[in-house]
Amino acid sequence: MGRTLSNDALQYIAVFEDVTGAPATDCVIDEEAGRLVFVVATGEMGTAIGPGGRTVQRLEDRLDKDVDLVEDADTPEAFVANALSPAAVYNVTISENETTIAYVEVAQEDVGVAIGAEGRNIETARLLAKRHFDVDDVQLT
Repeated sequence: MGRTLSNDALQYIAVFEDVTGAPATDCVIDEEAGRLVFVVATGEMGTAIGPGGRTVQRLEDRLDKDVDLVEDADTPEAFVANALSPAAVYNVTISENETTIAYVEVAQEDVGVAIGAEGRNIETARLLAKRHFDVDDVQLT
């Protein structure tokens, strides 16, 4: 499924790749929260984060924004689980009827983490799941 990235998003991806040395496949600009969410190529999270988080910290300093990272995946189930990290996701089931919904089983103690402050984490997961896999909604069970 194709995504159209704004010029700003493309510029942020270029800076991300320059600073981290890891490829990014998407960038969500969350102006309200003052953060950027990068989708990092599969297997490249360690490179993007760097030893002790130093690389991502250097990126945040350079961009003067908070940065969240989501690892890309080949399946919608794995992608949704990655988008809700660091919450412990036990299972993701995709239901395809009139709409496509990802039902996510999260550890009870991590429900707040999955939802995030003001619902930001779950909303970001919904946005990314729609952009990458045409999933209409993400619901916690």
